[in-house]
Amino acid sequence: MKKIQRYIIFLTVITIITLIFIITLNSYDLWGLITLIIMILTMGIMYYKFENGNITSKEISLIAILSGFSSVSRIPFAAVPSIQPCTYIIICSGYVFGPVAGFMVGSTTALISNMFLGHGPWTLFQMFGWGLAGATASILQKFHIKNTGLILFGVIWGYLFGWIMNLWNWFAYIYPHTMQTFVFVMMSSAWFDTLHAIGNALFLIFLGEKTITILKRYKDRFHIEYKETTKSTIQPRHQALDTVQ
Repeated sequence: MKKIQRYIIFLTVITIITLIFIITLNSYDLWGLITLIIMILTMGIMYYKFENGNITSKEISLIAILSGFSSVSRIPFAAVPSIQPCTYIIICSGYVFGPVAGFMVGSTTALISNMFLGHGPWTLFQMFGWGLAGATASILQKFHIKNTGLILFGVIWGYLFGWIMNLWNWFAYIYPHTMQTFVFVMMSSAWFDTLHAIGNALFLIFLGEKTITILKRYKDRFHIEYKETTKSTIQPRHQALDTVQ
């Protein structure tokens, strides 16, 4: 846990130093560098937590299956603009299994599916965007938000994912890097982001509750909690026999 805290502090310090450097030199071309650093460090933290987390082998297998199923579900819809069932699967995974598992399913979905659809600079942004969608979905579970709230969450992430993907396009192909060009690039994908949001809403309306119920059933079967016992909870042998009699 201390290593995670040091990692987060390091990420924060690097971000602040880079921001100061950009503002001081008025060099907005470094926004691409700072974004890349933040994404790599964030994914490093999540992968580290997953590697060292208290998770059973059966849960790891289930997360791997969800990642594979999410990746495969994306491929048949590749010809349909922005209608991607994998986003709803990622959201449901994070809702049930928590932020780390949700991030793993989301990032792995982009990594595997792009082996068929094509890798490029966009892969890292897809891993980051879908990973965050899965990680933040756990907040809904924490506050017991269901149904309408879950659907609204899917709609919001239809736009957020598109905006994250627009970042690499802005960094790589647009010049100069000004607020005007930034807003223009973000607005240019409104049609595709809207289709993504509608697709997320439809999948969550018809399949969201059923998918979450199935995943919770498997989580209850596979999850094991280890609790430390204290001396006060251990009864002497003669007291235990008296209790039985």
